[in-house]
Amino acid sequence: MMKTVLVTGGAGFIGSHLCKTLAECGYRVFSLDDYSTGSEYNHVPGVVYIHGRTESISRLRQAKDLDDTTLEVPQFDTIYHLGEYSRVEASFGDVARVWESNKSGTFAVLEYWRKSEGKTKLVYAGSSTKFADGGLGRSQSPYAWTKASNTELIENYGRWWGLPYATAYFYNAYGPREISSGPYATLIGIFKEHAKNGKPLPVVAPGTQRRNFTHVSDIVSGLYLVGEFGAGNDYGIGNEQAYSVLEVAEMFRWPVDMLDGRPGNRADSAINTEKVRALGWHPTVELDDHIHEFLQSIKTNPNGSPGSVGEGKA
Repeated sequence: MMKTVLVTGGAGFIGSHLCKTLAECGYRVFSLDDYSTGSEYNHVPGVVYIHGRTESISRLRQAKDLDDTTLEVPQFDTIYHLGEYSRVEASFGDVARVWESNKSGTFAVLEYWRKSEGKTKLVYAGSSTKFADGGLGRSQSPYAWTKASNTELIENYGRWWGLPYATAYFYNAYGPREISSGPYATLIGIFKEHAKNGKPLPVVAPGTQRRNFTHVSDIVSGLYLVGEFGAGNDYGIGNEQAYSVLEVAEMFRWPVDMLDGRPGNRADSAINTEKVRALGWHPTVELDDHIHEFLQSIKTNPNGSPGSVGEGKA
């Protein structure tokens, strides 16, 4: 039978790529998104899009899509919960919104999952900040703490009520549809936008902080495997090759503007991909190749969109 899945945050950067992959695999795909960072430009043909917050997930049975058509929403085989607040530094000024999304919203999702009585599998998008700086990263920002504590709550829900789940941890996704400006922009997206417009690349001091940059197609291929075959915690999905922010700036061959340090800016993040590799996953896109392709694209088409570079397979 055709599987029916829900992707919270399905109109966002990673969520839209996941929706595309699941739809191409023949699943019936629903997206629940409040469009705070998602966009209708990210919509994928064949996916049913519902405009709403995760806090209201219990009312999905009476949901309406973006055309105001009343939907008959079925029991989901899998819920991919990606629809949370997802920025470290900005979370210090957005505490109420972080709590609403990552605590109240996620609690509603967990209760919806619990009431499925084991018929629905939950796949949760954890944050690799939990492992940063020897484990200290989990408490370095409001965002990091909510995400880390959510992984523990999900583990307990699974144990208390015998519910199927898998938790994956993403490492610095980049690629098509990434946000390139504003407080929710990715570092690679910001660097692309500045390079395209002839502006220095903004590097937060000290610049030696290291990250595992992972192409969104690799994130999604790992997430798909976790959804199909994963069980339990600790599915790290990230490219093991780490680079400092200054090393990334050097790949762009562009001037740098050093900015003052900011709270929550971790020095490094431990990565363990053993469990997801055991499912057959491996990264296929390297950051330096992606940046080289981007630089070539703006040389040949300076008015083109950097978001079109490196579509990958997701």
